[in-house]
Parts: sequence; C-alpha cells; structure tokens
Amino acid sequence: MKGSIVTERLVVQGFIEGSIDAKTVEIKAAGHVSGEIISSELIIESKGVFEGNSIVKDAKLALAKTKV
Repeated sequence: MKGSIVTERLVVQGFIEGSIDAKTVEIKAAGHVSGEIISSELIIESKGVFEGNSIVKDAKLALAKTKV
C-alpha cells in the first residue's frame, strides 16, 4: 500500500510505503514499512523491516514531565 495512514493502532503484516500517524504501530515478521512513522509506541518484531524516520509522539511533553 502507498499513501498516508492515520489511525489509533496499526498492525503491519505486508508492505506500506508512505507516512503513518498512530498511537501504536506494530510491524510483524512479514511486515515492511518504508517512510515516516509518528507514534507513541513502535514495536518491530524479529524479521520485521522499517526503513525511514521515526518520530515519538508527545516526546517533548514526556521530556518536560521527567524534568519536573
């Protein structure tokens, strides 16, 4: 699949090329993502493939909370 995906949770078992914006992204052993992932949680199973950029959602907020 090519394009942009916005969802709460995504489980990848095939090929995705593009951008993903989700709370949780899980790339299974047969999964392959090429592009950008913006998520709070990224799980990559053994033999799963991710090529691209990963941005942690709310990273600045989480960092600010730890400094308080």
